[in-house]
Amino acid sequence: MDKIDLGKGGEPRQQTEDRDETMTSAQGAPMADDQNSLKAGPRGPVLLEDHMMREKIFHFDHERIPERVVHARGYGVHGHFELTEAIPELSCADIFQRVGEKTPTFTRFSTVAGNKGSPDVARDVRGFATKFYTQEGNWDLVGNNIPVFFIQDAIKFPDLVHSVKAAPDRGFPQAQSAHDNFWDFISLSPEAVHMTLWTMSDRAIPRSFRFMEGFGVHTFRLVNAKGKSHYVKFHWKPRQGLQSVVWNEALKINGADPDFHRRDMWDAIDAGDYPRWDLGIQVFDDDFADQFEFDILDATKLIPEEQVPVRIIGTLTLDANVDNFFAETEQVAFCTQNIVRGIDQTNDPLLQGRNFSYLDTQIKRLGGPNFTHIPINAPKCPVRHFQQDGHMAMHNPKGRVNYEPNSWGAEGGPRENPKLGFESYPAEVEGVKQRVRSETFADHYSQARQFWISQTETEQRHIANGYTFELSKCQEERIRLRMLSHLMNVHDDLAAMVAKGLGVSDMPDPATPARAPITDLPPSDALSILKNGPDSFAGRKLGLYVSDGADAALVAALEDSFEKEGAMVAIVAPHIQGAKLSDGSMKAADEKIDGAPSVVFDAVALVFSQEEGKTLAADKPSQDFLSDAFAHAKFIAWTDAAKPLMKQVGVADKIDGGMIEIDKGNVDAFVTTCRKLRFWERETM
Repeated sequence: MDKIDLGKGGEPRQQTEDRDETMTSAQGAPMADDQNSLKAGPRGPVLLEDHMMREKIFHFDHERIPERVVHARGYGVHGHFELTEAIPELSCADIFQRVGEKTPTFTRFSTVAGNKGSPDVARDVRGFATKFYTQEGNWDLVGNNIPVFFIQDAIKFPDLVHSVKAAPDRGFPQAQSAHDNFWDFISLSPEAVHMTLWTMSDRAIPRSFRFMEGFGVHTFRLVNAKGKSHYVKFHWKPRQGLQSVVWNEALKINGADPDFHRRDMWDAIDAGDYPRWDLGIQVFDDDFADQFEFDILDATKLIPEEQVPVRIIGTLTLDANVDNFFAETEQVAFCTQNIVRGIDQTNDPLLQGRNFSYLDTQIKRLGGPNFTHIPINAPKCPVRHFQQDGHMAMHNPKGRVNYEPNSWGAEGGPRENPKLGFESYPAEVEGVKQRVRSETFADHYSQARQFWISQTETEQRHIANGYTFELSKCQEERIRLRMLSHLMNVHDDLAAMVAKGLGVSDMPDPATPARAPITDLPPSDALSILKNGPDSFAGRKLGLYVSDGADAALVAALEDSFEKEGAMVAIVAPHIQGAKLSDGSMKAADEKIDGAPSVVFDAVALVFSQEEGKTLAADKPSQDFLSDAFAHAKFIAWTDAAKPLMKQVGVADKIDGGMIEIDKGNVDAFVTTCRKLRFWERETM
């Protein structure tokens, strides 16, 4: 096994004294440290003079055109943010002052690793970026559906993304991390272990954009009118509850409908079922930061909600699909540096690097510095400055004056406003210029353990299966064993489950931690999907499979009950023309059976006539419809006429609490049962 030489802050160091093996910049200058940005002190801000970091990220930002280097596959929706609690005591940001005021927004969801043509339900982090068009300028909250990240310093971002993208020699695999390059990098970067617990969990395969949380990831500042600062972490809490799919289901969804997430969002908004998220803030001060077990500037750490509760201050409603995908979703430009008065940055080295990277990326993608002239990026408040010209300039200053200060009086254009203008919080900064990782960033396993013990047994099983699948795709045994050595520092049960799945009997030694893990952190229920699911079936979809001669009254009762629940019902039939029901009426089909596998539904119902039930038992798409629903632990309603099909696929003798023989008398009970979303007990039977 390779040995990992850890620096003071726990970062991996692979060093050489051989000139022929020495890493250099693009200018040929040897590099002494490729792990850390140049900072003013271990926890100080990243310095603009760091030419090594700037060159590295600059080149990375310009690797691909025209799609985004990361987050290429995205989907955007218009909406508005409504403030429900004013917080002037915390922030002077205009958006946080008046309860009931609605601020226009544009939100873009995305996968990270794949290209524009990759499938929606890849195992991946999901971007969750929202642009607020406030009365004092645009604020971009550029986050993910996971509250932590793989790396602590932005200088490592090109390496992370290179490792997960398709290998440069062969051009595959696409939109997946199950390969040697990714796990080689991860297993040599202990700081990434916590994040991999999240990405191997079902958080990385959400059922819908509508059913996932969002996080600002970094620690920011809120600053009030008196200049007093508090630290803040931003959270999006879905009103629809949390929900994910299982891995086998995700694979089949991608085959059946690679646009599954974007279609789901379009259909929901088109139907008037507008998704909503509550904006929550975790607010804390320097005293908490000093006493917290971890460094609040470390993006690989979170603050448990049990320690700092999330305070809800407003609601995001997405209520309008775009008119043109390219003009809006493709051309929208998010930048973490886009903040407004009352919100400020911190010295998080990952955030500081992002502030440089995003602006540079937009210039490359959108043709020049005037991307703010594109309507989707343009502020909805007045814009006044002396910037001019450049590619595709739509607006330029009028008159002779294009500079300041000037002495032209009223014709001289805009002037500074110390009262309303943005001012950075005057945080004290002092330290030796150096490339170093703060020792307060050195604990890489404690919160990974906390995440593990916070999951239900079902979720833990899925995490272990995720690691097993991904590491099984690694051809190099040394990489598999190296990753196991890290998991041994997280939890013995996790390491044992993955080792068993891989067939490893001779366990490696645990990786040497840069700092001893804390093993008594308490579980946090907020970290579990299943502990935070919905209490209704609203926003979900029932696949109602009907045949000729199906009981018309039962079909109508199912449609009525699920629609009253706020759910969608899709009629599936053997033919796209539909089915002639028992009362002679023709029921139009939304989908033909071989184009509507059960993986695209949250629950299914089989309503057949006796004669057609025998015929459908021999139909392969019908067999797959039922067998997949059973395998993926979904709730299944069935009539007596479906028994031949149930026998054919081998579930007639496996009827459990998730399979309900349906009639008009228990339709409402079936709806109530479906609120649990899955019958997880089936996985262990």
